[in-house]
Amino acid sequence: MRVVVADDVLLIRSGLTLLLRDSGVQVVGESADAPSLLRMVALEKPDAAVVDIRMPPTHTDEGLVAARQIRDRHPGTAVIVLSQHLDPQYARRLLADQPAGLGYLLKERVTDGDILLDALHRTTSGECVIDPGIVTRLLRRQPANSPLARLTDRELQILAAMAEGRSNSGIAATLGISERTVESACAQLFRKLDLEPDPDLNRRVLAVLHLLRP
Repeated sequence: MRVVVADDVLLIRSGLTLLLRDSGVQVVGESADAPSLLRMVALEKPDAAVVDIRMPPTHTDEGLVAARQIRDRHPGTAVIVLSQHLDPQYARRLLADQPAGLGYLLKERVTDGDILLDALHRTTSGECVIDPGIVTRLLRRQPANSPLARLTDRELQILAAMAEGRSNSGIAATLGISERTVESACAQLFRKLDLEPDPDLNRRVLAVLHLLRP
């Protein structure tokens, strides 16, 4: 896997690069700001970009804006945005239109190389990955008329695990249930959200979209 890393703090950027290389990932470029990141992605056409949400010049949302631009201009490049703070609104801005191939994680979580590597594999395969802390906040803020009100507590747990990027086997292990039970609950969940089988659509991603909509 070929990845570019963007963070204006050299220590963090170097740490992410080392973490990825130790996990067997080929880091093909590093950037300290959004414009150079966009040029690098256009030149290298990496499988994924790992991007800090706040970069020069304003240190507000440059990374978020760059992530959307990368996905629009280079659909073959997944993007994982890293944030120092839990912010559901930023997550919604990044993911609400089309979450496939995107991830939003807390920086503290990616100090575990396995978590970052798993997120890269999932986003490059077209899934989305959302930090568990963000998922919890999004679930708490659902309006009463949300389609998610149709779901049972178990189905909501499974949807949350989907949003975190877990596979059926991962969900089963986390919840202490069988994979077959997960598959059955997923089928029920999709039906309640009116998501019919379609070879051209990823129903897991579409289900997560319900979670992201205010």
